Amino acid sequence: MTSAKTPHALITGGAGYIGSLLTGVLLNQGWSVTVVDDLLFGGASLLGYWHHPRFRFAKGDICDPATLRATGDGIAVGDLPPASFDAVIHLAAIVGFPACQMVGPQVAWRYNFEGTKRVFAAAEAGRVGRFVFASTYSNYGLSPDGKPVTEESPLNPQSLYAETKIAAEQFLRENTAGAATMPILFRFATLFGVSPRTRFDLIINQFVLEAITRRKLIIYQRGYARSFVHVRDVCDAILLGLEAPEAVVNREIFNVGSDEGNYTKDEIVALVQRHVEGTVVEYKDLTFGGDMRDIRVSFAKIRERLGFRPRISVEQGIREVASVLTNGVIKDALDSQYRNAQFIVQ
Repeated sequence: MTSAKTPHALITGGAGYIGSLLTGVLLNQGWSVTVVDDLLFGGASLLGYWHHPRFRFAKGDICDPATLRATGDGIAVGDLPPASFDAVIHLAAIVGFPACQMVGPQVAWRYNFEGTKRVFAAAEAGRVGRFVFASTYSNYGLSPDGKPVTEESPLNPQSLYAETKIAAEQFLRENTAGAATMPILFRFATLFGVSPRTRFDLIINQFVLEAITRRKLIIYQRGYARSFVHVRDVCDAILLGLEAPEAVVNREIFNVGSDEGNYTKDEIVALVQRHVEGTVVEYKDLTFGGDMRDIRVSFAKIRERLGFRPRISVEQGIREVASVLTNGVIKDALDSQYRNAQFIVQ
């Protein structure tokens, strides 16, 4: 994105797993960054940016009308002075099917669907150029023919989380033609890796944690395939979306990941065993309701249109997480602050 002035991004949910890392990436790229977050998991992930001259923070709930208010000078975020923004990166949500199930349908829909509409309305009223929406490949559910799913594949949601994200996607694509604000929709693969607010309720990070702390992995479902992408590579994809020509990204959906990130659960287990010596595996025959994905994903579109190629492999990510844990960088990785499902929305 070219601009005579310093570009300015508003990140909702900026203290979270992606947002806390993306904040630093954007600052390093010369952007100004305003983060709004209600700090359900605390805000320690942002402390490294606190005194940066191009960083601002406001505590607020995106579903509260007072949090984002369009003015003649742009958008007022919380109690901060109004500012003009070049992009809104909308990450705030109840993320993951366990968290959505825990808070229930009413709250999940309020945050993930109504909240998205509210944030987009503020962006549109504030004449923001681009609106990046964080979605998920959970939307595909199960692949009916076993072939890699593309952005054009039918959606078969298996969870409340995916249902809310699909509804938000449909709103952004069907109700924004001719809008001043241009939506870009990213369907992220399952994330892994370290960020200022690392999550340990994601399969790769969780498996490494359990292997190191218990020397055992208990596997309840075998064989299914999923796709994985490092959280740092997700930040790179967002940057590409912010910088790409409008005609390439306007109201477009992109799967975010790489073909090399498609793995079966057994393959992930084998990689963890390779890098955490002495890990034993116990298999239990148990099925349960929830996010029952079994798919491989095509990432040809984001590779061909945006030139996106992830830099960090699953194996590198496993070594990275293991290093952080074995060196005691995160002292209590079992604490609820590192999991999205263990909280209550008031």
